[in-house]
Amino acid sequence: MRKSLLSSLFLLPLLFSTCLLFAQSDQFAYVITDVNKEGANWSFLRKIELQSGSYSDIILNGNDATKLAYDAASKKQMTEPLKDARFGNIANAAFGTGVAAIAYDKRNNRLYYTPMFINQLRYVDLRTMQVYFVNGSDLDGKKQKEADQSNIMTRMAFASDGNGYILSNDGNHLVQFTTGKKINITQLGALVDDPANKGVSIHNSCSSYGGDMIADDDGNLYVFSARNNVFKIDIETKVATYLGTVSGLPAQFTTNGAAVDEKGQILLASAVDNSALYVVDHKTWAATPVKASTPWRSADLATSNLLATRRAVPIANILSNEADAGDGRVNIYPNPVTHNKFTLQFNELEGNYTVQVTDVTGRQTVQSIVNIKGKGQTESVQLPLATRQGVYLVKLVDQNNKEVFSKKILVQ
Repeated sequence: MRKSLLSSLFLLPLLFSTCLLFAQSDQFAYVITDVNKEGANWSFLRKIELQSGSYSDIILNGNDATKLAYDAASKKQMTEPLKDARFGNIANAAFGTGVAAIAYDKRNNRLYYTPMFINQLRYVDLRTMQVYFVNGSDLDGKKQKEADQSNIMTRMAFASDGNGYILSNDGNHLVQFTTGKKINITQLGALVDDPANKGVSIHNSCSSYGGDMIADDDGNLYVFSARNNVFKIDIETKVATYLGTVSGLPAQFTTNGAAVDEKGQILLASAVDNSALYVVDHKTWAATPVKASTPWRSADLATSNLLATRRAVPIANILSNEADAGDGRVNIYPNPVTHNKFTLQFNELEGNYTVQVTDVTGRQTVQSIVNIKGKGQTESVQLPLATRQGVYLVKLVDQNNKEVFSKKILVQ
């Protein structure tokens, strides 16, 4: 009876997990516009309320070059303005030379971006609206942008691993960056075309430059080019697979902003055609207009929402072959796990053990060593902030790498 009750308690949060995901989704998107609705000076930050489709007033004037930014490393305001031979004082403006790549870091409440013609990563602290420059950041190894705009960074998104990714127009520079107190930038190199693309290359200027990028819940990125072509990028292999062209858009529509909305749909905006916003079915790539107020011309969109593509694990598979946790040796609480933290209580074990936490695909999210000295000892396990809701496996292995305990947990 007790085991049946525990199983029921375990299943209830799982059945409502999809609802919880939507409830916690961003209800808004950040957007880059001009000061005027029909303009093309991509230097002004606004928000879109997704349910109503309404655009806010300007929340950051990115053209103001008089206010010096803060250094991302020291967190101190810069005392000397940037001296840029090509752009002069404009380099000191938050959105100097315009912006076409933004990404919302919900964990730290920051909006990361890159100026179109300045080779630098920057971010806005959305709590204070202060702007921070990652000084010394190098996004493509070149001091200035090419005349053909091939190395302009026009796509940016946060992936399910919690890292930010930036992609150049030509697909030859995929850049990863971490967030937090120290920002690390890593050059991942060029993307590779999937042989199945049949000539539609991620590197082609006619079909694949510009646009925006989103991420799914399974470790992939999706590029929506300005020509409305869609590519799926495997971050580990850097293979870009052509998925098709978005249909149902006006002839003059160019995709310049893409984001996942509060319903899990893909939202598209254009810097050219602002007759409507569009939502896209990621299974058919068919677009339909959003019945809302007429949008502004938009250079980029950003939410922290991920596209749900990971296949659900059948409940029978989740519960089958589960190790018996009723032997009293180890207890886990709370389960379901809240706030990305749970506690292990050790009752009959002593010595050094390794705690491993993996997701349903076997990918490891946590590994730590615990030294158990006596009965009743407890150890807290903190999951990464980027941990998604779902089922995870907690294992305890001894110094001979022998598994001595395992238990499934549900992270809410």
